[in-house]
Amino acid sequence: MSEYSAPPSTRERIVVVAARLIQRQGYVGTGIKQIAKEAQATLGSVYHFFPGGKEAVAVAAIKRGEKEFGWLLKDVLGPEDDPAAAIEACAVQLAVGLRESGWIDGCPITAAALETLGTDSEIQRVCGEALRSWENIVAEKLLSCGFTETDAREVATTVISALEGAEVTAQVNRSEEPLRAAGRQLARLVGTYRG
Repeated sequence: MSEYSAPPSTRERIVVVAARLIQRQGYVGTGIKQIAKEAQATLGSVYHFFPGGKEAVAVAAIKRGEKEFGWLLKDVLGPEDDPAAAIEACAVQLAVGLRESGWIDGCPITAAALETLGTDSEIQRVCGEALRSWENIVAEKLLSCGFTETDAREVATTVISALEGAEVTAQVNRSEEPLRAAGRQLARLVGTYRG
């Protein structure tokens, strides 16, 4: 068996490119023709895989973004015994990644959610699911560290909300500090439950 993985399928390339473009340009600023071109796919193949057009591609891209951030959360939170340190480490990792991207690779879920507010769209639904999924990952970590169910859920909501907001602020200010500060303060908050 080869140690190299197979090249991504056309469908996967379309989803990866769409996620990156939505992350950088938002949902409204990303066109289906641009997705096809950058994914090295024909417009026909985009519609073959995503008969619902741009919204269907965006939904797949958001679901991919949900999984990727979920993996990051699990990777950072999992091995760390101290949930406060784990949450701060997560904020630092987000800050470094954002800086290394030149402040353009923010959260595709936030970008798509903000641009589709007030609509009853599939995009809003999957954005909500993504945020709840991340809250569940944090809550599970807190529960495993002795938090009550209610505290774990509320603190997890606070953590994800603060990280999402701090990421946007970091992008706008082109500075890691909003994420790093949020990480420090979230760690202090989490620490108060362990006293």
